[in-house]
This record gives sequence, structure tokens and C-alpha cells, in this order.
Amino acid sequence: MFPGNNMSTYITQIFGTIGKPPGVSSYTSITVFISNILRLLIVLAGVYALLNFIIAGYGFMSAGGDPGKIASAWAKIWQTALGLMLAVGGFVLGSVFGYLLYNDPTMFFKIVVYGP
Repeated sequence: MFPGNNMSTYITQIFGTIGKPPGVSSYTSITVFISNILRLLIVLAGVYALLNFIIAGYGFMSAGGDPGKIASAWAKIWQTALGLMLAVGGFVLGSVFGYLLYNDPTMFFKIVVYGP
């Protein structure tokens, strides 16, 4: 049915070989992709926290002495600060335990995905 009875050779002859795009020195792995996604999420979390601080500060300034609005603005400021402290605290704890256990502060931040 196929020339030489080898389907993969026949498909290669039809489609040819696929090379790297120009300007790409090597293929990246899934670990680099996941690492870039995590970095993007960290940056987005920081931008979201900054926007929350700005909105809460505006709400605090425009409260006009209303105790309910002031309490709401302080709650938003406190919740944003607590979220940032938890995020940073996770990185600090990961670094400390990585240093204590493996003598490498970045040990827990190296993503390894095993595959075929």
C-alpha cells in the first residue's frame, strides 16, 4: 500500500521535515514554559495588589467621614497587605527550608517535570 511498506517514510516524503523557526537556537522544554507562566502570575498578583491599594486609598480619601466607608477601605487595605505578606512569606519559607535542607535557597523553586 505504501512505498516500501513504511508509513512513517511515506508521511515524511509528503510533508517533509519540520525544522526550527529562524532565530530559535533550541527548543524550550515544558519546565521553561511552566516557569514563565508562574513568573507571569506573580507579576499579575503584584499588579492586582497595587491596583487594590490604589482603589482602597481612593475609597479612604473619598469617605468623607463616613465610618462605614472608612472601615471598608481599611479592610481592603488590610486584606491586600495580608495577601502580599502571605505570598512573600511563602517565598521566604521556601528559600529558608531550601537552604537548610539542601544548602540551595532556590531548590524548591526549580520546577522539574519528568516525561517520556
